[in-house]
Amino acid sequence: MSNVAVAIIVGLVGVFAMLDSRLLGRLNFEQPLITSAIIGVILGNPQAGLAAGATIELMSMGLVQVGAAVPPDMVMGGIIATTFSILTGSDPETAVAIAVPIAVLGQLLGVLFRTIIAGLGHKADAAIEQGKFKTATNYHIVWGTILYSLMYFVPIFLAVALGTDFVSAVVAAIPEWLTNGLNFAAKLLTAYGLALLLSMMANKSLMPFFFIGFFACAYLGIDVTGISIFGILIAIVMMQLKYGNKTQVATAGSSVDDDYDPLEDDE
Repeated sequence: MSNVAVAIIVGLVGVFAMLDSRLLGRLNFEQPLITSAIIGVILGNPQAGLAAGATIELMSMGLVQVGAAVPPDMVMGGIIATTFSILTGSDPETAVAIAVPIAVLGQLLGVLFRTIIAGLGHKADAAIEQGKFKTATNYHIVWGTILYSLMYFVPIFLAVALGTDFVSAVVAAIPEWLTNGLNFAAKLLTAYGLALLLSMMANKSLMPFFFIGFFACAYLGIDVTGISIFGILIAIVMMQLKYGNKTQVATAGSSVDDDYDPLEDDE
């Protein structure tokens, strides 16, 4: 299989992984473990694909997209890194080293493309006001999907076809002011996404728990995983305190009702 053919196939795998959470539902094909395994099967080395995918998956487990936040794109990074790892015969640790800068590049592309696609939303709104519903549908589904597909296919194709030197040159050629601006935009989107989530869930009964978790994480050095575990345990205890007695009362009441015979009153 020629290098160009491999680049095309791997690029299509990237497009499929991107469509998983945006058009095809949530089938978890965009996880690095799954995409790397698919790459391994295509390139005839599933064991190397699984090894690289498992290593990259462990590293990416802590990267969670919250609201409008844009984390490093480990889907793109994992696909390209796994391909390089299999083609060059390197170990999974080398794949991780390749995946990190590519994931950061994918993060910058994600911020840029989300900015462009936001303009399509305004055009769709204008088309709806004019009664052009088919045009609005095209803006939402067709053009947005095409742009996202190109965002994944083109970098993956060029990286695989031209090699790691090309990727390194592209990352090095990005101006510092552009990188800083996109990083600032990503942090701003993170804060905005958290604000949107809080605006939906914030109330007087829940906010104390939010601040308990926040200050415990900030001042006690407990990580997010530990805070989540404590939150689940507190929720279970509170549910038992709130609903446990009611369940027992209802059970006792049902037992009384079961023993009651309405005919006894007539006697």
